[in-house]
Amino acid sequence: MLFRSLIRTLSSPRSYLVKYNCLGTSFSNYRQIVPLSTTKPALKDEKVKVSFVLHDGKRIEAEGKIGDSLLDVVVNNDLNIEGFGACEGTLTCSTCHVILKKDDYERLPGEVTDEERDMLDLAYGLTDYSRLGCQIELSKDLDGLEVKVPETINDARS
Repeated sequence: MLFRSLIRTLSSPRSYLVKYNCLGTSFSNYRQIVPLSTTKPALKDEKVKVSFVLHDGKRIEAEGKIGDSLLDVVVNNDLNIEGFGACEGTLTCSTCHVILKKDDYERLPGEVTDEERDMLDLAYGLTDYSRLGCQIELSKDLDGLEVKVPETINDARS
């Protein structure tokens, strides 16, 4: 009886998940590493194009998954944008401040939250069409989005 119980336990799918998906001495979980996402998981593999225009006019083209934030795009594509996203999307700095075109700003889903507004008040070069990149979630409608990255950043945490 004990032997049958042991066999059932070891052959059940649940014990398989515990054995191969938990952290421990097994290194099999390295196969499951996925790109960073500071927002809800991007369940679709559809990608949209985003252009970052730096203060010196240099243009950086990248792709991000639907559901990712602009911060995720910068991190996952290892873009060299100095200081961008220093707080890792926790809304405690304004280093991912971006400026959008009026049309792009108006097609963003959702409103600016009070927390984002507070951080934007600390950003250099603030405009009527400024947002924090960590709060802009990519959607299919935003394919081809172009954002301007200001020359100077202000890390509100310092």
